[in-house]
Amino acid sequence: MKRIILLITYFTLHLSYAQTQLIHRDATIAGMVNEISSENLEKYVRDLAGFRTRHTLSQNKENEGILASQNYVLNHFKSFEPAANGRLNSYIDTFIIPADGRRIPTDSQLGNVMATLKGTDPNDDRVFIISAHIDSRALDVMNTDIDAPGANDDGSGVAAVIELARIMSKKTYPATIIFVIVSGEEQGLKGAAYLAEKAKNQNWNLVAMLNNDMIGNSFSSETNINDNTKVRIFSEGVPAAETERMTAIRRYTNGENDSKSRQLARYMKEIGERYVDQLEVKLVYRNDRFLRGGDHTPFAQQGFTAIRVCEMNENYYHQHENVRMGNGIQYGDLPEFVDFEYMRKITGINLASLASMASAPSEPTNVGIDVRRLSNTSTLRWEAPEKGKARGYYVLMRETDASMWQKKFYTEHTSMTIPYSKDNYFFAIQAVGEGGHESMAVFPQPITR
Repeated sequence: MKRIILLITYFTLHLSYAQTQLIHRDATIAGMVNEISSENLEKYVRDLAGFRTRHTLSQNKENEGILASQNYVLNHFKSFEPAANGRLNSYIDTFIIPADGRRIPTDSQLGNVMATLKGTDPNDDRVFIISAHIDSRALDVMNTDIDAPGANDDGSGVAAVIELARIMSKKTYPATIIFVIVSGEEQGLKGAAYLAEKAKNQNWNLVAMLNNDMIGNSFSSETNINDNTKVRIFSEGVPAAETERMTAIRRYTNGENDSKSRQLARYMKEIGERYVDQLEVKLVYRNDRFLRGGDHTPFAQQGFTAIRVCEMNENYYHQHENVRMGNGIQYGDLPEFVDFEYMRKITGINLASLASMASAPSEPTNVGIDVRRLSNTSTLRWEAPEKGKARGYYVLMRETDASMWQKKFYTEHTSMTIPYSKDNYFFAIQAVGEGGHESMAVFPQPITR
């Protein structure tokens, strides 16, 4: 009897261990996430709302309008430069947007507030962008003078980017991170389109663009859902800039759910939830919401990997509305409707993802899966990343109807055969750096000869 009890105890303990999931957090990244201050975020949002309107075409006054708010952001970026020891460069990138007969009535000068944190590896030209838009609007998108505090849309995103620049500029990364506050979003994604075209024309090695637009509301209109434990990441499936060759490979592999933007979204879910407690990242398999657009879209159209981070439940009483009372409801995008603890958590998933990607080597190259013969095993091959040094690699695997990777197989070689059928699973490869930081996953192309 005693032996039976011991056996039961043994198997119970081992079953318990088998069901335990270990979560490893890099101490430096965890420390940066913990440094994010909801008090700072609230101050930034209230200050931004205090400019009364930040309409792209608003007339500038000393403490009102788009230019005054841009200078506010620039001054914050400038204040972070000393701690960066010469690696952070901040400025306003001005440009002319021609009249479009719609939301830009005359040729107009716009500006994006930029803070570039230069990478420390001279051989690493990778660039990561995190973005939000500073312009605000009320019900009439062409009313340049009406109160448009824009606390959540997109004061929340701007506040997050400022806080990230404050914290991350004190650290070093081999790759470059650009903190961008664009203008002209409400007038047709003008600032983002200008920057995406610039990145394309100048051949930036832009690896990922993270757009944060409305990350501060946790209470929905109509349905009255009050929940600050979920956030959405939108990503395109079929790339907007897909070539004929990309189309052929996608159809052959049925990889419509494995675009680079989808891989970025999965990466942010895994890394974000690793470092931020009580926040679930929901992957939305759409580029954006119906009837709305975001600044990640011009980057996707130029062929870059780009996603949108957005609150889970929207409140349309406080979005694109005039500040007013009606039927006992307070309308308008005011700071009192922003959940700053929710903002803190969402800012954290951005920081963890950015720091991990910028610290990791680049993705493995020439990733392929051998499809030349029938078998119940799968063989994958790849080559080392072009930037940084890989200590090893993960072969990722998931069932075809699963949204996230379900298994990781570690190897220090550049090929691996595993006893799972290529017909029943999807695979990808990640590079793992010396510090354990993981690159984004690469979906394999078929090796046919």
